[in-house]
Amino acid sequence: MERVNSTLLTEFILTGITYPLRLRTFLFVFFLLIYILTQLGNLLILITVWVDTQLHIRPMYIFLGILSIIDMGISTVIVPRLMMNFTLGVKPISFGGCVAQLYFYHFLGSTQCFLYTLMAYDRYLAICQPLHYPVLMNGKLCTILVAGAWVAGSIHGALQAILTFRLPYCGPNQVDYFFCDIPAVLRLACADTTVNELVTFVDIGLVVASCFSLILLSYIQIIQAILRIRTADGRRRAFSTCGAHVTMVTVYYVPCAFIYLRPETNSPLDGAAALFPTAITPFLNPLIYTLRNQEVKLALKRMIGGPGTNSDV
Repeated sequence: MERVNSTLLTEFILTGITYPLRLRTFLFVFFLLIYILTQLGNLLILITVWVDTQLHIRPMYIFLGILSIIDMGISTVIVPRLMMNFTLGVKPISFGGCVAQLYFYHFLGSTQCFLYTLMAYDRYLAICQPLHYPVLMNGKLCTILVAGAWVAGSIHGALQAILTFRLPYCGPNQVDYFFCDIPAVLRLACADTTVNELVTFVDIGLVVASCFSLILLSYIQIIQAILRIRTADGRRRAFSTCGAHVTMVTVYYVPCAFIYLRPETNSPLDGAAALFPTAITPFLNPLIYTLRNQEVKLALKRMIGGPGTNSDV
């Protein structure tokens, strides 16, 4: 254990996730492929939205491009460090590196929460108020909303990082997790963490609950509007524009609620649940949005020179 002035730690050791030693190489290769495919898949979505003139002028696909940037960022912050868990030897992370990892994870993660909410609001306007949609969701408003999501996410990440690392850490230095996250790091603090735990619960709970509630309200209105559509083809097309978003919101929010919005138990399931928002969701996003979204598939065909057609909403 390394200390400064015999009291304060200068590095942490991430214990990672437990695994059978015989699977060391397999897990390293598996997460390496997950990381590479995550970057390539999200980069493909980003390029498609940027290149295709029918997509990059529409708010929904601007949001999708921003989501791809966030997914690439979260994956880069977490997965390479996770892969080091499957190599030989102890790989400590510096105190500053731990601060940076916690900040960027919560900065990008909360920005993603806000972005999912904006995407739900966009679908609400497009389906429930189609005649007013071009006026209500114009380019200026879209820019303001995206900028607001980034700023709010940055403030949230800074708040969590400052509150967590204002406490003294004098040992031990083993973080029982695969990355520097709030609950695991707070267990090592040499001071009372009651205030931190309360603020973390309220802050993250407020972000998750408010965003999820707004998404839920939006989709209640959307479903009611879709059910009023007279043709089966119209209902199918409307549902197809929302299906990918609903799937990813579910995959993202359920593990987050499990990790942060329950009493401190240090459950071994925490690590498995945390793999979803940090590694699995960024990997699945481009797959789901490609397979379930007809417009993205048509844009990919147009980009590679295949036949494509125009669509409405």
